[in-house]
Amino acid sequence: MSFDLKVPAGADHVLIAANPRAGAGRRWHLIERLAVLARQRGWKAEIVTELGEVTRKANESTLKGRLRALVAAGGDGTAAELVNRTEPGVPITLFPMGTENLLARYLTLDAKPERLIQVLAEGRLARLDAGLAGKRIFLLMASIGFDADVVHRLHRKRRGHITHWSYGEPIFESVRTYRYPELRLRMGEELAGVIPAEDSPSVSARWVFLFNLPCYAAGLPLCPTASGSDGKLDLCAFRRGSLFTGLLYLMHVLRGSHFKLKDCVNRTFEKLTIEADEPIPYQLDGDPGGHLPLEVGVLPGRMTLVVPHAWLKNLKLPKTSAGK
Repeated sequence: MSFDLKVPAGADHVLIAANPRAGAGRRWHLIERLAVLARQRGWKAEIVTELGEVTRKANESTLKGRLRALVAAGGDGTAAELVNRTEPGVPITLFPMGTENLLARYLTLDAKPERLIQVLAEGRLARLDAGLAGKRIFLLMASIGFDADVVHRLHRKRRGHITHWSYGEPIFESVRTYRYPELRLRMGEELAGVIPAEDSPSVSARWVFLFNLPCYAAGLPLCPTASGSDGKLDLCAFRRGSLFTGLLYLMHVLRGSHFKLKDCVNRTFEKLTIEADEPIPYQLDGDPGGHLPLEVGVLPGRMTLVVPHAWLKNLKLPKTSAGK
């Protein structure tokens, strides 16, 4: 992977993609302040709310070497949507206004216009891996099972900006009705259809979590060593399914002892298929993804992020990234 790159010397265009549904509408004055500060630096700053328009402008400006940053003013879903819609190499950063803001927290970014302008002035880039679930790119994590059921229920009833309180009713409904069906996982190059899958390593589980970066809601350390620079994704799966065992697993996760459980599976992988006997829901970066079956893979270096220089200096790269 490539780290500590610089934006092009002539890059003077700042595009701000504002998602009013993800909290930006409540703090529009901060977005306008960000645009004003960018113009004071001598940059061309635009606030765009239509995804098709901001995608087109970001791709064109990057191709010309003029885009300093595409700013995702929203939550993790806004950032993921922009990565999915833009070409590889488009420099993206975050102005967090969502509920969890996991990626922004990981990158030590906040919703202070003055600080983000300083990050843009530093112009430091990092290229990180992304995950691919079916045809959809995810940045942080994916999961199948109880929590994905909650996410799907929440978004079916969504009418505006989501808060942590919004999860109360869907969690209660999932506790009452979710049945923890068996999830079958297969890993290996044979999943690409190149060689037969008879000898494929397989796993049966009831809870499945897949990580590109070590980020999950409430900061739960399910895969704390997941790295966006190793060309792999991380799997954390639990074999038994019930609310009681789920609470036991949660206790171990909080203690950091779940890796020692016999019914906890932890592996890194490049390709994975997940199947079930019914269309079980999965979620990507906290948003509904779809229903099983699903093929998951890794896209090395797919994300180009504008990041704080201090974050880059503190980044601990795995040994395997040196030769990639």
